[in-house]
Amino acid sequence: MRRILSVVLILSIVIAAFGLLYAQPADHSIFQVSTFHALKQGKYDGETTFDELKKHGDFGIGTVNGLDGEVLALNGEFYQIKADGRVYSIADQEKTPFAAVTFFRPDKTLSLPRVSDMNGLQEALDRMLPSADGIFAIRIAGEFKYVKVRSVPRQEKPYPGLEEALKHQTVFELNNVRGTLVGFRFPNYIGGVNVPGYHFHFITADKQSGGHTLDCSTEDANVDVARISTLSVMLLEDGKDARPSQ
Repeated sequence: MRRILSVVLILSIVIAAFGLLYAQPADHSIFQVSTFHALKQGKYDGETTFDELKKHGDFGIGTVNGLDGEVLALNGEFYQIKADGRVYSIADQEKTPFAAVTFFRPDKTLSLPRVSDMNGLQEALDRMLPSADGIFAIRIAGEFKYVKVRSVPRQEKPYPGLEEALKHQTVFELNNVRGTLVGFRFPNYIGGVNVPGYHFHFITADKQSGGHTLDCSTEDANVDVARISTLSVMLLEDGKDARPSQ
């Protein structure tokens, strides 16, 4: 069994509040299993169970060992969205090679203006957030005219790199659905640790469909934002199951 290193990398990121959104911002932390760079290299086996992950957050995104679909955590419930686009519950003993979670307590709730695509959503969020260099947990709930999502089938050893694995993703298009986007925005200097920019997973209100969000449009949605001040990363041991990215 692969061991998780006892070393926990603490990145203390103090983000100045410019007074644009937060008069008295709360202190929020993200707990992360492994790094995005490791995932890109094909490190798809971790030792952190979802039972353990729940002790560190009730909101977040990630994947399951073997890169078996997309994970979304919302209101303390953890969901697995497999390659068939359907939503499944996750057993506590299942493990994750990569995930980021926080106890989501929004600092601010805002009304999202009408957006026609993902670029429009990102531009609208950029105008709402007070700093381009900050880390933010973001929840967007409402009526979506269109959502394009993807998921990835479970990989077999020897694991390919992430770029190769994504060639086998399945893509789904949802129209006129109510649901929630769960995700984070990381600054460019975090690249390698997590995905730079915006990264969202989506789940419908009936908890039937979802996935990693590729595109979306909405006319009626609310945005909840929490500023993150601390990022804790649990590093994985360099195992033999990893291979260089393609």
